Amino acid sequence: MWILTLIIFIFILGIIVLVHELGHFLWARAFGVHIYEFSIGMGPVIYTKISKKDGIKYNIRALPIGGFVAMAGEVYEDDNKIPKEKCLCNKPIWQRIIVMAAGVLNNFILAIILLFISFLIWGSTVSSNKIAIIEKNSVFDLNGIKPGDKIVAINGKKVYSMYQIQTRLAFKSKDGSYTFTIEDSEGKKKDYDLKKDCVRDDEGNCLEQDGEEVLMYGFNTNSQEKGFFNAIKNAFVRFGDLIYTMLITLGNLLIGKLSLDNLSGPVGIYQAVGSNVVGFSFVDVIYNVISLIALLSINVGLVNILPFPAFDGGHILFLVIEKIKGSPVNQKFENICHTIGFILLMLLIVIVTLNDIIRLF
Repeated sequence: MWILTLIIFIFILGIIVLVHELGHFLWARAFGVHIYEFSIGMGPVIYTKISKKDGIKYNIRALPIGGFVAMAGEVYEDDNKIPKEKCLCNKPIWQRIIVMAAGVLNNFILAIILLFISFLIWGSTVSSNKIAIIEKNSVFDLNGIKPGDKIVAINGKKVYSMYQIQTRLAFKSKDGSYTFTIEDSEGKKKDYDLKKDCVRDDEGNCLEQDGEEVLMYGFNTNSQEKGFFNAIKNAFVRFGDLIYTMLITLGNLLIGKLSLDNLSGPVGIYQAVGSNVVGFSFVDVIYNVISLIALLSINVGLVNILPFPAFDGGHILFLVIEKIKGSPVNQKFENICHTIGFILLMLLIVIVTLNDIIRLF
C-alpha cells in the first residue's frame, strides 16, 4: 500500500503546487511579463518542454515539495535581452502585488471549491457554538450546563464554532482547567472553571471515550446539513474556521506556547496521507483526499502570504514599503533578505522533517 500512498502524496502536493504557481503564471502573462520557466517540484529536472511560441520552459522536477515561476525582473532588470516593459520590476506596483498574491488566492479558491464539492456530495457538519448534546454524568452535565446553551468564550477568548472550541481546548492550560463562558437561553452569561474528565456511569466509573478533547467534557455542538446552498455557505464557514485555527496555531508558535514539534513537514504529510488511505473504501479515500487537499491548500496559501522574506507575502511587503517611501527598496538589501529568508525556510523544513522521522520511531 505504500506505493498507493506515495502516488496520492505526490498527486496532492502536485495539485496544490500547480494551482499556486498557475496563479503567478497567468497573471504575469496577463500583464505582459516575460517568463523564463514554469516548474512543478524542486531539484533536478526530470521532464522538460520548451514552448516554440515564447520559449518558456515547462519543467517537472524530482522533489514534489514546491515549484516556481521564473519571471524577468522579479526584483530588478536581470537580462539586457528582455525589453524593459516585460520586466516585472517595471510594472505598476498594483500589478506586481496581484502577480505575487495570485498564488495564494488560487490556493484559497481551490480549497473553497473542494469543500463545496465535498459538502454537496456527502453533506456538511454544521459547526456552531450552540450545544446540541450533553452526555449524562459528564463534566458539563454535572455543572448544570444544558443543551441549547452556547459556549461564547474559552479562557476569555471568543469562540463561534466547534472548530474554534477544539482549537482553544488543544492548548494546555497551566492547571489543566479551562474557563468556559456559557450563555443560557435567556442570554445570561456565567463562567465555569472546568477540568476535563471522563464521562462516568451512575456508579462513577469511567466510560470509554475516543480521546477527543471536547468529549472529555461530554458535549457536542455539531449537526448535519445537506443541499446546494448549504454546501456553499458551509464551505465558506469551514474555510474561515480553518484559517482561524491556523492563525491561532501560528500565533502560539511565535510566542512560544507551541514548539516546532507541533509542525509537520513532507514526512508528516506522507503519514497523514497513509492514515487516510490505508484500510478505507474507495469512496472514503476520495473524500479524505479532497479534504486533505483543501486543508493543505489553505495551509500553503496562509503561510505564503505571511510578510516574511522569500514568501509571496515578503515580496508584497517590500512592494508596500516601495509605495510608502516612493522609491524601490535597495535591490541588494532586498535580495539579501530573500536569500536569508529562503535559507531559514529550508532549515525549518529540515528540522520539521527530522522531527517527523524521530516520531516514526
